[in-house]
Amino acid sequence: MIHNYKRAIQDIRDHRFLNGVTIITIAISILIVSAFALFFINANEIINSWKKGIKIMVYLKPDTPETKISELIRKVQHMDGIRDVRFISKNEAFQELKKQMKRQSSLFENLKGNPLPDAFEIRLKISFQNQEKVEILATKLESFPQVDEVEYGQRWLGQFTNFFNLFRLTGYAMGGLFFMAALLIVANTIRLVLYSRRDEVEIMRLVGATDSFIKAPFYIQGLIQGAFGGIIGLAALFVGFLLLSSSMERGISPGLFTIRFLSPGAFCGIILGSTFVGWIGCYLSLKQFSK
Repeated sequence: MIHNYKRAIQDIRDHRFLNGVTIITIAISILIVSAFALFFINANEIINSWKKGIKIMVYLKPDTPETKISELIRKVQHMDGIRDVRFISKNEAFQELKKQMKRQSSLFENLKGNPLPDAFEIRLKISFQNQEKVEILATKLESFPQVDEVEYGQRWLGQFTNFFNLFRLTGYAMGGLFFMAALLIVANTIRLVLYSRRDEVEIMRLVGATDSFIKAPFYIQGLIQGAFGGIIGLAALFVGFLLLSSSMERGISPGLFTIRFLSPGAFCGIILGSTFVGWIGCYLSLKQFSK
């Protein structure tokens, strides 16, 4: 076994350029694929945190009687997916608006009355915090005769969800493309090494060496290429992550959201995946060479 490792390392030394190109290609592939994975993880966390804060604002028609408002509150509270309902009178909303716009207090001087409507603030159960169910619930709320308008940020929520789904598909496509590129380059590198040593391989066969004895160093070589490529790619990603996170901390209010790196499990999984790419590339090359 030790002899096979020595032969594999010697082959890597003898063909530094080919092996270097292979390792760099795997590293670039891992960098791009893991960067997409890192984006998905953090984007999912941001979306989930936003969903937890999703609320539906129901604005009532002007001069809705208090009896109708009480009746509407009871109906809304018994609807599926509703966690709690808070009534916000137009006077309460107007006072809150004044507090938020202290520096623009002159805007309120020329107002003859309160232009704001009475409203409900509705918070949803966790199981209902997705776009489809929110839209269904909003449609039901709009059907009440006392309701003038329903607002839940549907425009930005839909646009961001569509963008995220498109980016996810792009990530899958790019990941598959770079996986194939790394696989082909590993296979071609091993094939070139095999052809450069074909005379030696033939002599080994003539003296009775088994196929497993001949192929073992090449498999080890493919595993080393894959492992080193994965480590280098993730190291580059980590450096980029540190630079990005530090710049975001300076530019964004602290505590708004925190980006995080890949978990140890994902880190190990990516290394194993890149090692597998090296092995499968070697396997395909040796299979073709044997024929």
